[in-house]
Amino acid sequence: MTISLASLRWFHSVLLLLLCLPLTVQAREVQLDLSLATPVMNAGVAQNAFIKIALDGFERRGLAERTPANVAIVLDKSGSMGGDKIRQAREAAIMALERLDERDIVSVVTYDSRVEVVVPATRLQDRDPIYRAIRRIQAGGNTALFAGVSKGAREVRKFLDRNRVNRVILLSDGLANVGPQTPQELGRLGQSLAREGISVTTIGLGLGYNEDLMTQLAGFSDGNHAFVENAGDLARIFQYEFGDVMSVVAQDLTIEIRCLNGVRPLRLLGREGEVIGDRVRARLNQLHSEQEKYLVLEVEVPAQPPGSELELASVQVDYANLATRETAQLNGRVRAVFSLSEEEVRQAVDKPALEAAVEQVANEYSREATERRDQGDVEGAKSILQKSAELLGAQAEALDSPKLEAQEQEALQDADELSSDDDWNRKRKELRERQYKRATQQTY
Repeated sequence: MTISLASLRWFHSVLLLLLCLPLTVQAREVQLDLSLATPVMNAGVAQNAFIKIALDGFERRGLAERTPANVAIVLDKSGSMGGDKIRQAREAAIMALERLDERDIVSVVTYDSRVEVVVPATRLQDRDPIYRAIRRIQAGGNTALFAGVSKGAREVRKFLDRNRVNRVILLSDGLANVGPQTPQELGRLGQSLAREGISVTTIGLGLGYNEDLMTQLAGFSDGNHAFVENAGDLARIFQYEFGDVMSVVAQDLTIEIRCLNGVRPLRLLGREGEVIGDRVRARLNQLHSEQEKYLVLEVEVPAQPPGSELELASVQVDYANLATRETAQLNGRVRAVFSLSEEEVRQAVDKPALEAAVEQVANEYSREATERRDQGDVEGAKSILQKSAELLGAQAEALDSPKLEAQEQEALQDADELSSDDDWNRKRKELRERQYKRATQQTY
């Protein structure tokens, strides 16, 4: 029997397609990457170690595959938002909505002393009435921020769906002065919304808002945060934010870490979480296409004999895959071996994991320095930042890390800029934004 050239070509094409299928399936799953900064550890002594738990979002196949959005835009229209600020906010919101289509749900809420639903939650089919309603928004009154976010969340709930990206986008330029107004109260609101699958992004405009309140609200709900000093930058920030909304590929990610064999969890760096006994629990509301999000766990490892191997921790991640619309689970374990050779320990260092750990430790120093500066202890704050710079400099050299070197220079510059009372308000907002973005791996 003879086989034609056309048949051979057909068989070759089918074979290539079959070979590619497993890779395609695998690419549509979140990847769990567990790494130990020091996979070979010193034998005979108890010591601390850093475990990096990283999650990588799979590639989204174009706009046709993206997850539909359910977004509430909540705009501050208090008196301080008058003039150019409210005009720029209106136009930025309209420009951002241009990126969405009829698959998406949109609502618009405004607040001053009172809260008003300008556009009730609706499918984005007839845009003109929505745009006209936004352009009619005028500024005046006080700042009922808590009520504004709560009303925005209520609009999102009308179409709440775990297979949508459910998000409130808050813009404010002032202090909350009507209703609940502390960072703790807004943080609890964010935490409550996160349990429903709703994240809150906060955009602070100008120099009059409370950055602690805004970062707590965003942080507890796993949203984004941005400091925008000039209203002219709002369009750019809204564009980034809506790009972020449209790139979500996984939601409701729960991370369970169990420390094993006498290993003791010490602290979780970057993200909020619970440490109870030998177990650690953290969560991410959303993961984006081709994006790495991670947390670092510092643990205490008991002394082990040379040549031994020890399992330090097991990790389980449960999440909702928005491409397959199914729940999925990832599992992994972290191991270390122990040696008396300092050279073997040094050569085995996992550079990306240690770099991430050092970055987050230095970020904690930055937070501590901010708190010390708030208390009026300028010299104490400078000392903390200089200590941070020393750590960053030493590790930048050891790891040949331009990233840590840049962070070292940043810490030194921050130390130099702490003295001026006139500039502290602006500087503090910059620090809080940077600390937040570094902890959460926010990309804009």
